[in-house]
Amino acid sequence: MIVDWYKQHGYDFLALSDHNILMAGEHWTNPATNKGHAEAYENYLKRFGSDWVQSRGEGTNLVVQLKTLQEFRGRFEEPGKFLLIPGEEITDRYRTLPVHMNVSNVRDLIKPQHGSNVMETMQNNVTAVLEQRVRTGQPMIPHINHPNFGWGVTAEDIAGLKGERFFEVYNGNPDTRNYGDTNHPGMDRLWDIVLTLRAAAGMEPVWGTGVDDSHHYQSFGTKKSNTGRGWIMVRCSELSPAAIISAMESGDFYASSGVQLKEVRRESSRISVEITPEEGVTYTIRFVGTKKGYNSASEPGTRPPKSEWPTTRQYSGDVGATLAEIKGTSAEYKFKGDELYVRAIVTSSKLKPNPFTSGELEMAWVQPVVTGVK
Repeated sequence: MIVDWYKQHGYDFLALSDHNILMAGEHWTNPATNKGHAEAYENYLKRFGSDWVQSRGEGTNLVVQLKTLQEFRGRFEEPGKFLLIPGEEITDRYRTLPVHMNVSNVRDLIKPQHGSNVMETMQNNVTAVLEQRVRTGQPMIPHINHPNFGWGVTAEDIAGLKGERFFEVYNGNPDTRNYGDTNHPGMDRLWDIVLTLRAAAGMEPVWGTGVDDSHHYQSFGTKKSNTGRGWIMVRCSELSPAAIISAMESGDFYASSGVQLKEVRRESSRISVEITPEEGVTYTIRFVGTKKGYNSASEPGTRPPKSEWPTTRQYSGDVGATLAEIKGTSAEYKFKGDELYVRAIVTSSKLKPNPFTSGELEMAWVQPVVTGVK
């Protein structure tokens, strides 16, 4: 049903993931366990029919077999038009802190690897993904999920990770707290801290992804975690997992919650952005970065009351400063030579349909260009 929604809404590819499970093997579920399941089953049966839906038992004893990826991909995939990519959400934790990570194009199930702190927990899971990639020869990528979910992950946790190149700058679940709060930075601020720390250390940048966290697709609202809120646009030569992953690893994609870009150029001397405009909508393009010689001093972040866990440290305004801001549908930033990195954020005046929070505006995030090291 979820795949059907995405294909009908014009998506080119979809990576489905669930917590510590692959869509393989024999699994059955009881629709009577809660109201949502019963409604989902009724819609499923109506949409696909009894010849496709496999069930047994009756009433409260009715169970329905979950189709495997291999079974339903044949019903939806079309070469060059729609692609399904296997995924898993490695759902780990350190004590009470959630540590979640997606794997796209995974082949074999990866169990949570655990660790003695949050960063080690993430590193162990990243390492397990990369080891499977080497062992199988199958291209696959890990990405860090919703750092502010349960306030589990700090910027410093991400900054030191080896082999990790992606994190969610936008997640459509209202519980993932994209905008942070008084004690925790929002995802844009966290990203700038991570990029600055990694550039200063001579490490590769981390790219920002946009995703859905679609737990709910029967009903829609700001308190629901719905489909269609966040996605990525990838420039690649063909519709295949290998081509998509290769383009993503080179940063040749952008994240969006509604804004569509006609062109993005990321070169050694400049970043330029051209928007596909909508009538009656205005746009602000902001170029953000940190310059060499920035004030690198930081202080411990403020902990919420009764919390024993550290928060992201507080950094100066030099980190992730606005380097230029342009109103319009196109803009270019030419590097001055004193930047560590530069990235672009596009904010529209259009309210997002079915937002995760009231007043949410449609946006897009362009991957950074690292221009130098400290």
